[in-house]
Amino acid sequence: MSIAKNLLSLKAKLPDHVTLVAVSKTKSNEEILEAYNSGQRVFGENKIQEMVQKWETLPTDIQWHMIGHVQRNKVKYMAEFVNLIHGVDSLKLLIEINKQAKKYNRKISCLLQMHIAEEDSKFGLDKSELEVILKSEELQQLENVKIEGLMGMATFTNDKIQIRKEFNQLKSIFDELKDQIPEVSILSMGMSGDFIIAIEEGSTMVRIGSSIFGSRN
Repeated sequence: MSIAKNLLSLKAKLPDHVTLVAVSKTKSNEEILEAYNSGQRVFGENKIQEMVQKWETLPTDIQWHMIGHVQRNKVKYMAEFVNLIHGVDSLKLLIEINKQAKKYNRKISCLLQMHIAEEDSKFGLDKSELEVILKSEELQQLENVKIEGLMGMATFTNDKIQIRKEFNQLKSIFDELKDQIPEVSILSMGMSGDFIIAIEEGSTMVRIGSSIFGSRN
């Protein structure tokens, strides 16, 4: 199957309100261009240096999403162009993103990453940490970041009941957030293996790599 055909069959499964982030980490410019020429404009990377190299050489209307864990000292490299940062898991990181965005006179969109999986290795906030950030005075002063919603990853398991339960939990946190910040609209959950369940549970953005580009290089 070609990348173009993969994209076509994948998009047929996605409702109109769900944004597809094509996960292009480790993929070549040629592979990304094949997806681009099939109409895909949103790409997700998990290493900032790799994303910068691609941004410098690929078409300028691509929207770049940072979907990996973000180290504060690397924010400056992507502040000029990144469209959405998925994995924001601390107030300190938000403050750094705000500082770097200001240099380019930009407002950078961010998702707060919630920890919903049973695995310890995943990053993310728990509910009380989320509350602390939302209530903090510092957040009110950050004029160059915009919280657009939440992101989370389910446990890596074949147990669909558990995956559904975790996505359902994230959706209910998202609904509570929407009561506090009515303009939030993005719930980023679901990857190649579990995006159907994620969409059923209310996801508005899915991050898919292997179903488009084949297995990782």
